[in-house]
Amino acid sequence: MERHLFPTEKQLRNAWTTCSETNKPGVEVLPLDDHRLQVHKVSPLTSHHLVLPPSGIGSAAPKAVWEAFYPKGSINPKNSIPGGFGFYLSGPPGFQACLRTANEVLFSYSVMFDKEWDFVKGGKLPGIFGGEGDSAYGCTGGRKDERYRCFSLRLMWRLVVVITSRKDKEFTYVMNRQGGSGEVYTYMPEFEKNTEVLLAAPPKSYGNYQYGFSVGRGAFKFPRGRWITVAERVKLNDPGEENGELELFVDGKTVISVEGLIYRVNTASKVQGVHFETFFGGHTEDWASPKDQRAWFSNVSGAILG
Repeated sequence: MERHLFPTEKQLRNAWTTCSETNKPGVEVLPLDDHRLQVHKVSPLTSHHLVLPPSGIGSAAPKAVWEAFYPKGSINPKNSIPGGFGFYLSGPPGFQACLRTANEVLFSYSVMFDKEWDFVKGGKLPGIFGGEGDSAYGCTGGRKDERYRCFSLRLMWRLVVVITSRKDKEFTYVMNRQGGSGEVYTYMPEFEKNTEVLLAAPPKSYGNYQYGFSVGRGAFKFPRGRWITVAERVKLNDPGEENGELELFVDGKTVISVEGLIYRVNTASKVQGVHFETFFGGHTEDWASPKDQRAWFSNVSGAILG
């Protein structure tokens, strides 16, 4: 499990995990607890109850999990039918203090969708966030102001889109029997260099200049009824340089890797933790969950690499 949660040969300067099976030297084992993980800015209309894990197979074997509930018709935590959940976490206090001087950070977690999960058009999953002070928060939802002061690297699941008639511009959304198509959904400072390198990420990347960029769509799949572990590594650029990095691991293997990024323009901008958010959408009804559904999250972990 350690190699999935910490899939790097680099030294872990400060590391923690909520995976009780971990015995990696130097890694602090913590309970999946809001207070210990510095959970804050919790969406008031949803819950992330701590429950016993459902049965499942795969790389993760958590002892306790956060459950996300997506009722029929739900789109996001602020919709008239709220679904999923949303909050920010920074890790234990000592780790949070180290983030203030860290230039390279890794966060990971395990996720499982229920066995009859319907991916619809897509939805959001947790990912790293950061920026300058409070400007780091809310780097989503089509935000335009002060984008150079924040970055957000949530994940997304998507459904494959098949064009059935180019002439009539008709589209068919087909269920991928192997799972949902995965990507990193980025909000980055709006520099030409970022656009260039993000859109070059294979197998496919898309730029939405009103909302976020879809990076590496289809590089991996989200299965149903099975635990997988995702780990996200960010190396901040030196101010004035184009040398930032983004790497995503799935079950210990690199699936997306981007170099030459600009996360910040000054050293006041830092990785601040994980935007631990999940929901269906999009923001329109055609993204909504067609039925009551559940997903589970556990083995939340973090490490300072540099």
